[in-house]
Amino acid sequence: MTGTSASALRGIRVLDLTSVIMGPFATQILADLGAEVIHLEPPAGDISRQMGAGPHPQLSGIALNLLRNKRSLAVDLKTEAGLAVLLRLAASCDAFITNLRPGPLARLGATYEDIAAVRPDVVYCQSQGFPTDSPRAEEAAYDDIIQSASGIADLTSRVYGEPVLFPTIFGDKVCGLTIAYAVLAALLHRERTGEGQRIEVPMIDAVRSFLLVEHGAAAISEPPLGPAGYPRILTPERRPQRTSDGWIDILPYTQGHYDDLFAAAGRDDLVGDPRTGTAAGRVNNATFLYRTVGEIVATRTTGEWLAFCAEHDIPATTMASLDDLVAQLPLAEHPVAGVYRHVPIGPRLSGTPESLRVPAPLVGADSESVLQELGYSDEEIRQLRAQGVLSAPA
Repeated sequence: MTGTSASALRGIRVLDLTSVIMGPFATQILADLGAEVIHLEPPAGDISRQMGAGPHPQLSGIALNLLRNKRSLAVDLKTEAGLAVLLRLAASCDAFITNLRPGPLARLGATYEDIAAVRPDVVYCQSQGFPTDSPRAEEAAYDDIIQSASGIADLTSRVYGEPVLFPTIFGDKVCGLTIAYAVLAALLHRERTGEGQRIEVPMIDAVRSFLLVEHGAAAISEPPLGPAGYPRILTPERRPQRTSDGWIDILPYTQGHYDDLFAAAGRDDLVGDPRTGTAAGRVNNATFLYRTVGEIVATRTTGEWLAFCAEHDIPATTMASLDDLVAQLPLAEHPVAGVYRHVPIGPRLSGTPESLRVPAPLVGADSESVLQELGYSDEEIRQLRAQGVLSAPA
């Protein structure tokens, strides 16, 4: 995959003052769509560089994809000279994205007011665990904390009898997606009006909004018509089914689907059953239906069921492993780390597709070139390095 001049966000410059997963995932999406993203990281490097194994000390498997298409500027922002670099860079950027909490941002001198003073039409996006107008605004919040605070742990307790967390960095990634679309909306507004704005994306709000699409359920009405929670999703029977030789996932979705399956299994007593006749009936009887389908599926092989479902247009699939998914990814070449697997973003744009223009940089790989573009002389750059404001050359 190579770069393209038809990138959707070509000409948009983003200052990325984020770390770990949430913010870097949002800016990775913008970078893949063509934005010039300058990742401002400490001289020791972003923590994502050390998150797990990788082919290079500065490039974990996570960082190889999370930091791609970005330029790295490694600056000590705790120094006066480092803050001056940040402000001069911010003045040249269309968007400023950070996941620092309100207190650290104020102490640093990088609040919306600070950045808007040097770039009045900036699209400024601030994301942290809890809203800035809440009592919890200054609390540290990582994915585990947000999963418990947002209702995810309650969901799993209803299904499994005790609370567990989703085995993925769910809150971080949902929030990263929310940041990306919010920034794009604000950039479009600026294109139309010339006005910048401040965006706030609290993790708790993003995940709650995502979760309550279906799980608000009957409780959305006022007064509530029933408890929160979408019944079909909350049955422990909702899971892949064991066949006679493996696993499959079959989801009959209409009464016709159920009737075909029941008839094939010799369960004529269930053909035309009123519990499958309406969407409400299928939802309210989900536990019975999932359990019954599981009992039927156990009588044949995976291959037999795949053929049957294809013939009757019933949704079905085998169960892929994580290793299977990784093996399907396209290969990319990193000049230092070697060959690795490229994780594409979800959407496929026909006219302005995502592109891999540059591989993930080492820490501070672009510090000198970025500073030169900002008007710093070679001597000034040398002095910044001598003072420890810049990291050593990559």
